[in-house]
Amino acid sequence: MTTPNQEQPQSLGLEPPKMPGALPLFGHMLKFGKNPFLYMMNLRNSLGEIGEFRMFHQKMVLMTGPEANEAFFRAPDAQLDQSQAYKIMTPIFGKGVVFDAPPHKKDQQLKMLMPVLRDKPMRGYAQVIVQEVEDMIAGWGETGEIDLLEFMKELTIYTSSHCLLGDEFRYELNEEFAKIYHDLEKGVNPLAFVFPYLPLPVFRRRDKARARLQELVTGIIAKRALKAEKSDDAFQLLIDSKYDDGTALSPHEITGMLIGTIFAGHHTTAGTAAWTLLELARRPEQLELVLTELDQLFGFDGEVTFQSLREIPVLENVVKEVLRLHPPLIFLIRKVMKDFHFKGYTVKAGKYVCASPRVSHRIAEIFPDPEKFDLERYSEERQEDARPFSWIAFGGGKHKCTGNAFAMLQLKAIFSILLRRYTFELVDEKDQYQDDFTQMVVQPLSPCRVRYVKRKNLQASTEEIAESSVAQTLTVEPTGFQIYLDRELCQGHATCMAEAPELFQVDDEGNVTVLQDNPSLEALEKAQLAEKYCPTKAILIKTTNT
Repeated sequence: MTTPNQEQPQSLGLEPPKMPGALPLFGHMLKFGKNPFLYMMNLRNSLGEIGEFRMFHQKMVLMTGPEANEAFFRAPDAQLDQSQAYKIMTPIFGKGVVFDAPPHKKDQQLKMLMPVLRDKPMRGYAQVIVQEVEDMIAGWGETGEIDLLEFMKELTIYTSSHCLLGDEFRYELNEEFAKIYHDLEKGVNPLAFVFPYLPLPVFRRRDKARARLQELVTGIIAKRALKAEKSDDAFQLLIDSKYDDGTALSPHEITGMLIGTIFAGHHTTAGTAAWTLLELARRPEQLELVLTELDQLFGFDGEVTFQSLREIPVLENVVKEVLRLHPPLIFLIRKVMKDFHFKGYTVKAGKYVCASPRVSHRIAEIFPDPEKFDLERYSEERQEDARPFSWIAFGGGKHKCTGNAFAMLQLKAIFSILLRRYTFELVDEKDQYQDDFTQMVVQPLSPCRVRYVKRKNLQASTEEIAESSVAQTLTVEPTGFQIYLDRELCQGHATCMAEAPELFQVDDEGNVTVLQDNPSLEALEKAQLAEKYCPTKAILIKTTNT
């Protein structure tokens, strides 16, 4: 959409409108760096859904809103290249790893990690996460204060490393790995987008940490080779993986991919977890709704399972609303490799385009009263996130975060224990809890203090929330249905095959086959479960009536 005072271009080839006020050498970097979100909101309000600004010498084009987001996320890599835009990660992941690898090699590397994020291993992660939470709060007592962000960082590094990397990182290298990871994380600095190898202390620590981690990885590989019994974590998966030509991964490549795995599953989740508790502590009435749901489902000591975590709608809506208001990534970037066209505008090759979840999530036409924390946005009646590419906290298209299902499972498992044991109160004034825009991954500003208080008189309950029907509300009975699969969105999680094996087959490469062209009506419920739980929303079930 465009702003009222901006006319739509009439012919193809116009350059996007430019933000005024660019400074020599710096461009708009000083204003952008002060508060990227406010700068990009101002750009949208001034120029509409597409507009250009400059970061030092780089020309950036911001695209916001569902239509712009769809054009951004669906563009082929040959036109909008993700790898070229994320060279910032090359010193951290390593040369030739993921974003620095040639396209055919990068695709193979990403596929190597996919099995640990598929449906089958995911079913075992819930218990691991629950135990980590119980261990973290075992010594809390009746009441106390914590820095919530620091607590969530520690907790999520334990849960992510335990689930994905294995026992060595979780138990043997715990303290050293935490320090290494901290130095790597600090290396994701805005300056690295343009000058990734400046001789700054923060970059020197980054490079030293990367080298030390590779030493540790090489040692663990040697120790594991001597063991008869193999582990089933991502680390072992990478040790055993081979490229299409039969070549094994080097320790350098394994190190980079392990870093990538934890980056995807830790720093974004820690900030989201902290904001979830902060937003609930600000709103006691909504916290009470979550507590009632958890108490009904689990009681005091009910078992938390993979399936039970899929059916917590109030808590899930809280997390979705937190991710709408506080998406960890301010913007997502692609480099324009071939001229890119959108609604009459042409973005020339060599520029960068970016999508901003935070700005798109505050478009009043899509999310009315956008600054309001409103759980009803996701109700059956409103479904404000149903429009494709409107809610993009995990990105979109084929590059949508492959760990989004793990992140949601992790968050719900954490709160299914934490909120049943303790309630939380803000220590400082509400307005002091703000986003920290000085970091590449946005998290609450430190210190982030909360007070925990042990819950009293909690009655154990075995009553479960009645399962909501996945069948659609229809005025007439369906006579059949069709399955539509968007292969651009599918990432091969294999959740569909777990729910409806008679309808879907997923091979070892993550390729999905729909097994029935005209499925019987008896399979409708399973098909709708596959649609409901697909992490990338790649499945659409349409019923037919006569």
